[in-house]
Amino acid sequence: MIMDKYKLSFGMASLGALCATSCNTTTAALGKDGKSPNIIFIMCDDMGYGDLGCYGQPYIETPCIDSLAAHGMRFTQAYAGSPVSAPSRASLMTGQHTGHTSVRGNKEYWRNADIVMYGNNKDFAVVGQHPYDPEHIIIPELLKDNGYTTGVFGKWAGGYEGSVSTPDKRGVDNFYGYICQFQAHLYYPNFLNRYDPSLGDTEVVRVTLEDNIDYPMYGEDYRLRPQYSAQMIHEKALEWIDSQDGSQPFAAFLTYTLPHAELYQPDDEILNYYKEKFPEDKDWGGQEFSRYNATTHVHAQFAGMITRLDSYVGEIMEKLREKGLDDNTIVVFTSDNGPHEEGGADPTFFGRDGKLRGLKRQCYEGGIRIPFIVYWKGHVAEGVENEHQLAFYDVMPTFAEIVGVKNLQKQYGSKTTAEPDCFDGISFLPTLLGNDKKQKEHDFLYWEFHETDQIGVRVGDWKMVVVKGVPRLYNLADDIRELNDIAAEHPEVVKQMVEIIHREHRPNEYFKVTLPENI
Repeated sequence: MIMDKYKLSFGMASLGALCATSCNTTTAALGKDGKSPNIIFIMCDDMGYGDLGCYGQPYIETPCIDSLAAHGMRFTQAYAGSPVSAPSRASLMTGQHTGHTSVRGNKEYWRNADIVMYGNNKDFAVVGQHPYDPEHIIIPELLKDNGYTTGVFGKWAGGYEGSVSTPDKRGVDNFYGYICQFQAHLYYPNFLNRYDPSLGDTEVVRVTLEDNIDYPMYGEDYRLRPQYSAQMIHEKALEWIDSQDGSQPFAAFLTYTLPHAELYQPDDEILNYYKEKFPEDKDWGGQEFSRYNATTHVHAQFAGMITRLDSYVGEIMEKLREKGLDDNTIVVFTSDNGPHEEGGADPTFFGRDGKLRGLKRQCYEGGIRIPFIVYWKGHVAEGVENEHQLAFYDVMPTFAEIVGVKNLQKQYGSKTTAEPDCFDGISFLPTLLGNDKKQKEHDFLYWEFHETDQIGVRVGDWKMVVVKGVPRLYNLADDIRELNDIAAEHPEVVKQMVEIIHREHRPNEYFKVTLPENI
């Protein structure tokens, strides 16, 4: 196992002590003593289905997350909202699949990009992504409306600076991290964003990283930058959780950028451990006009980033235990989409896709099936592996049911858009509580992604991937790698799934895909 310093105090033994009580699968969906449970939703960036030890990863050590799974519920058929970051987060936040939600791709907004990304002065242009629809409620607003205080620490990607959908306008009480996910491609950036009313903030502001801007953003001297964003964001999250006084429940969304490229981090014990473990490593020299700096020891870098993230999870759990909050807090761990090959990353080396076909930006299983772990002491049974099919848009109705909202559509469905607003998710709270007989199942799961012009539909074990309008059909029961296209053999299934696509797709001027022809 990795050095004792990073095992922390949240290994198997201490976590077992935290989970000593048996799970009650019949009680109401409330926390301890009738109080609404706290919520910590940890979402990392570009971690594949097979990147954790508890999902079969043989090379990377993740003792804290593995312990979370050992004493919680580990889902084996959980799906991201999209095969890339911004729309996946939009699906999570809105409770809508990407045929309905307004954000379906990584559409960027900025001016003077050379200044923003490559310059070192303090006068930056506007940056960020396409905003969420302000007429459609998102999870922080839902929770805040039901008595929670909310914090987001990490990537936002739900609206560019000054837009209608920045954290301060969307139910978030405290924010620290990256408004712009493109800016988040560097771990030693020029600035981060903050919204903290206790410091006098009335809107999202920029925090210039003074010690970083003394050095260029690209090139050899970039390595001299001392302010590492992942650690800074994590420390702010810990401080915020520590500041909670118990007067109201809290919800923290920890949207860590690890292990997204760039492959670069502090040269400390974690990284050096993996340098020794992978002595025959390789370097990545960068590419012309690349957004990423060149790096060395790419296998050690990637493995170190995941183990570093694991240590952050351990520290979060230790903070809950320290404050006596571990027995009334739901903790979810997941990833926003499948693994990437950017910045020198090497998915083949780690077998990171869990033997699934496809990577980030693809609607094949490897691009959208993700790790998903839920820990909730006294409610979620320990060490359970569950095959329930869920997608990110199921999280919102699950949280709604937990906080007592009985009819999400009736209470929050807007009628102000051209088509009736909707929520596509199904609460999986019955599954969490062990009431499988009461669990409603999806008739289908749905994804679309314009960059690669792909659409995905899953119905039971049938999986359709449409590439540039051409449908391909697979049976996941005996072809989990999606290698054998059997569309010609099952025209009736193809017809059914094409009908789903034409029914579920709502045109979007910014994110267009090619629909298959009706049969």
